[in-house]
Amino acid sequence: MAVSRWRCVIWDLDGTLANTIPLIIASYDHALYTVLGIHADPVQAQGWIGQTLWDTFTERYPDHVDALVEAYVDFNLSQLERQVLRYEGMAELLTDLDSAGVRTGVATSKRRHSAERTLAAVDLGHAVPLVVGMEDTTAHKPDPAPLLLAVERLNVSRSDAVYVGDAVVDVRAAQAAGLDSIAVTWGAGIRSELAAAGPTVLVDTMTELRAALLTGC
Repeated sequence: MAVSRWRCVIWDLDGTLANTIPLIIASYDHALYTVLGIHADPVQAQGWIGQTLWDTFTERYPDHVDALVEAYVDFNLSQLERQVLRYEGMAELLTDLDSAGVRTGVATSKRRHSAERTLAAVDLGHAVPLVVGMEDTTAHKPDPAPLLLAVERLNVSRSDAVYVGDAVVDVRAAQAAGLDSIAVTWGAGIRSELAAAGPTVLVDTMTELRAALLTGC
């Protein structure tokens, strides 16, 4: 029977549970072109993933935040079911975690409704009973607030939980929350930067992630 080092696994969503990276980059490009007449640099846009839209646009285009967010969200939601892709093996991993008695949840910078639609688009909605979205906390990653709220709602101690994400802000949020962290390299983050952030575990493949989370399967 499979067992886990942790009683609880909290997941980032974009680039971790679901491959939303191409859609996010396209959404940034659409918003910037619609509002400002400029195109997004794909490499820069990928580096913005993990922050809320409001934080991203406020930092870079403070005079156009509301219009940019509206254009981004409208495009993103209109394309979501067509462009979000599954990560092979993720559904099976979540099933095996559940069989091992591991509690799971998502802590994301997305709005909860968008996060739930994303999970449904890759047939994972039933497998993740808890979603902590942007509107659930006033502070966001790399602040630990979303992760701490997820731990509280899942009724586990921080020492029994691990956060899995694909960005440096995910690792930093886990560290600030006092949680172990697993950084995956198939999402938005750059491997060398993820390694430098000091996650508890760094994995390159779904097989390595499974081995980090479960033994005996």
